[in-house]
Amino acid sequence: MNMRVSSAAPATPNGTTRPQVSIVIVGHVDHGKSTLVGRLLHETGSLPDGKLEMLQAVSARRGMPFEWSFLLDALQTERDQGITIDTTQIRFRTNAREVVLIDAPGHAEFLRNMITGASQADGAVLIIDALEGVRDQTRRHGYLLHLLGVKQVAVVVNKMDRVDFGQARFDEIKAEISAHLEGLGVKPVAVIPISARDGDGVAELTSRIGWYRGPTVVEALDGLEPAKPLSSLPLRLPVQAIYKFDDRRIVAGRVEAGELRTGDEIVIMPAGKIAKIKTVEGWPQTPVTTPQGAGRSVGITLDRELFIERGDVIAHVGREPQAARRLHARIFWLHDQPLSKGDSILVRLGTREARGSVVAIEKAVDPGSLSNEENRAIARNHVGEIEIALTQPVAVDPYTENARTGRLVIEVQGRIAGGGLVLTVDAGKRAQPVDIMPVESALQPQERADRYRHKGAVVWMTGLPGAGKSTLARALERRLFSRGGAPVLLDGDTVRAGLNKDLGFTPEDRAENIRRLAEVATHLARNGHIAIVAAVSPARDDRAAARRVAGDLFREIHVATAAEICESRDPKGHYAKARAGNLQNFTGIGTDYEPPLDAELVIDTATRGIADATDELEALLLRTGVLFDDIADLGANI
Repeated sequence: MNMRVSSAAPATPNGTTRPQVSIVIVGHVDHGKSTLVGRLLHETGSLPDGKLEMLQAVSARRGMPFEWSFLLDALQTERDQGITIDTTQIRFRTNAREVVLIDAPGHAEFLRNMITGASQADGAVLIIDALEGVRDQTRRHGYLLHLLGVKQVAVVVNKMDRVDFGQARFDEIKAEISAHLEGLGVKPVAVIPISARDGDGVAELTSRIGWYRGPTVVEALDGLEPAKPLSSLPLRLPVQAIYKFDDRRIVAGRVEAGELRTGDEIVIMPAGKIAKIKTVEGWPQTPVTTPQGAGRSVGITLDRELFIERGDVIAHVGREPQAARRLHARIFWLHDQPLSKGDSILVRLGTREARGSVVAIEKAVDPGSLSNEENRAIARNHVGEIEIALTQPVAVDPYTENARTGRLVIEVQGRIAGGGLVLTVDAGKRAQPVDIMPVESALQPQERADRYRHKGAVVWMTGLPGAGKSTLARALERRLFSRGGAPVLLDGDTVRAGLNKDLGFTPEDRAENIRRLAEVATHLARNGHIAIVAAVSPARDDRAAARRVAGDLFREIHVATAAEICESRDPKGHYAKARAGNLQNFTGIGTDYEPPLDAELVIDTATRGIADATDELEALLLRTGVLFDDIADLGANI
């Protein structure tokens, strides 16, 4: 047994700032995972003084040869059965990395534990016995690593001493496993021939593998990229509780990513409410003036009273998570009863719980055989992709963007039944299912026109917050109703409080807000109503998209009141909301609003009274054929 100490032993003291990587090591039973881990601890100088001698003495007392795998056999059950039955985390250092190595079980009965370990990893080491080659379980492990999103995989071909360190055998295995992994979209970072028992290829290349020119195992670990530091990700503070303390209302939770400080402008998702952090509370001293980063439990107070509840997620404005009612997730199912389409479930995302139902099942796979099942159910210990419809919006990130807020747990009848990764959100934006058949109204447009004395139309009022859009829209609604018409007011704030309350204020969410408004307004107009929309709708492209939806029903009204007049009015706190939406077209705030270039009508409510402005709107509708001129009609009938 070669007992040399490698040059890879760490040269820096405790407290080093070298990057940390978490790596799961997986492979078929008896392919030598535990032996490799034990050897790595020795080669990197990570064993406590006297540990090796103690284990050799224990082996001698038992009358059995020493094995490196004994280093990991912490449980008596493992020693007796000769298999690893749980995941064990081992920490050691190389010259370039702090390594957290997760030894995961390879026995078929313990695939669930292996998935638990892999879900925590930045990369993986897949070990293969040189004599036995690529086995079915080897392929299963590669497939599961793919399912769990592990992209960095180093392959180790162990026990090369059993094949006389033959290059031909190594090349055969390398070609087979590389093809399998690349077929899954995973390109191995290295395929390394080793003898874990003797140390060949672990920390240095020996003469017995002189034909190999690639990295050692230690060098391959050094080359794996660590995950982004949580502090570099956007702020995510899931709310755990709200406390009343003295005259303060303290919002408490743990910072899962990013960092916060007093004065930050934040948004509470999924509702999209905006506030500023007034203070960061601490103990025993408060307030806390230093930034509070990922992993810190904090309490904050806000500069305004808002309704906040457990499960909300606090983020910085413009970098908030998505608010969604539909999730596409890849899950591993643990419950005795299969998960079927239509099942009711409870979904946990961080501190949020939301009820939902399974609306679709895709790619159901038995990881034991890698066989696709019919996509009707996911059996116990099987993997699949599912579509979940939730009864309420939740704040969530796709797993690839933030693992902390992109994992979910599924509960059935009070019991944990499965878990997995959020792949995409708002799956409702996908292509329309082929079995959806829109049904037209039983009434003809002319029947409604004859009754209401007008045709359907979308009157879209755009302008700065405080310009008078809602006031003017209400006046037009009253005027049309007095004529016997059928107007419907769609105010932007009102719709955001209901239909669009799941949307935030990112450019994408603002565009979706306008799209939904346009769809609803157009539906009403096609059924004979005059839909009066009052919405800031700052982006020309978004308004152009609304015009495309409504077609010739669309009438754009620019309520072109000057910014300083709007700011002085600000009747509903619009300026705070404008900042939330990056509508920065006000004194001291910046510019972002894009005024129309070809509106059907421009009205300045600072120079025109509401009655006069309403007259102009009525005249426009008469002129463009929306309203019927009763006097003209009467003259035609005489």
